[in-house]
This record gives sequence, C-alpha cells and structure tokens, in this order.
Amino acid sequence: MALGLTAGLFSSAALAHAVAEGDKGYIQEITGVHLMPFAYLGAKHMFTGYDHILFLLGVVFFLYKLKDIALYVTLFAVGHSTTMLAGVYFGTSINSYLIDAVIGLSIVYKALDNLGAFQRWFGFQPDTRLATLVFGLIHGFGLATKIQEYEMSRDGLLPNLLSFNVGVEIGQLLALSCILIAMGFWRRTDGFFKHAYTANVVMMSAGFVLVGLQITGYFVS
Repeated sequence: MALGLTAGLFSSAALAHAVAEGDKGYIQEITGVHLMPFAYLGAKHMFTGYDHILFLLGVVFFLYKLKDIALYVTLFAVGHSTTMLAGVYFGTSINSYLIDAVIGLSIVYKALDNLGAFQRWFGFQPDTRLATLVFGLIHGFGLATKIQEYEMSRDGLLPNLLSFNVGVEIGQLLALSCILIAMGFWRRTDGFFKHAYTANVVMMSAGFVLVGLQITGYFVS
C-alpha cells in the first residue's frame, strides 16, 4: 500500500505538466480540422509549462538587446517546432519521464552557463546559440511525447499540428513578455547583480528537482 501511495505521489508530481484529462477526452472525440481548439491547447501547454518557461528564463537572463533576445528565442522556437512536428507526424516518441529528465538537465545547464561555471571549470565557453538550438530540439521531443497522449485523429492531423504549434509560439511570446517585464523592473534595482547568482542557483536546483522527480517516476512507475 505504501509503495502504491509513493508511486502515485511521484507519478502526479512528475507528470504535473501532462495532458489534462478534459483536454485529452475532447481531442479523442473529434476528427477533422479544428484550428482554434488546437491553437488554444498549444498556447495553454506552453504558457503553463514550467520546464519550458524556466529554460526560457535562463536563456534571456543576461540578454539586454532585443535583437539578441529575438535570435535566441527564434533558435529555441525552430528547434522545438522541428522535433515536435516531426515527432508527432511520424509517430516518434521518447519515454515521457526520460525526456522530461533531460529537459530538467537543460535548465541545469543554462543556469550553470549563466554562472560562468564552464569557463571556470573547463577554460572555455560553449556556443550558447548552438546549445539553445539543441535544447530546443530536445524540448520539442518532450512536446511531441505530450501531444501523442492526445491520441489525435490522423484526419486533419497536419493542419491541427501546425495550429497547435502556432499556439505554442503564442504561449511562448506571452510567457516571454511576462518574463521581460519582470526582468526589466528587477534590472533597474541595485540588487539585481547581487541576487543574480542566487537566482540562477535556485533555477539550477529546480532543474535538479525536476530531474530527480522524473527519474524516480520512471523507476517507480
């Protein structure tokens, strides 16, 4: 009984960002092209996806110019759009626990990058643009795995997928806008650089917690 309770707790925690039962039931019942519902689901999925938002926060944490923000966010979008669309269309998925664990590691990586850890430890700075693209591809596989839980009909699949992806980008822009507004106010304070280190340590810790939950959920389930 105790083992079952533990499994339930870890399962619910690890899949906190999984597909809502109401959304899943609705998608399973419909066929054909439904652009607006899928756009809504895509925006909802991204805007409530704490793992994606944490990584996005890490990416823009020390970016001040809009052109730099646009470049990195575009690289991330290209990455996750590519693997999300291809993964769902061709039916390619990865165990949701394992892919979410890797996504957790992407948060850890970005926090360490912001802290300058790789420069201190290894004497070189990894290509941040390439890393953002690669982790975008990984996040896209996570999205593809979640979308396949909807068990979408093949009838109208491609238009619905494209609509979902548009929704994801809308959700990402909404989340990014909130992040940039909050960061803009914070950066004007004297305590920004004083607390930037702590903020990235907290972000890194959150990434490790996500990794731990997913790995535990993988073995317990």
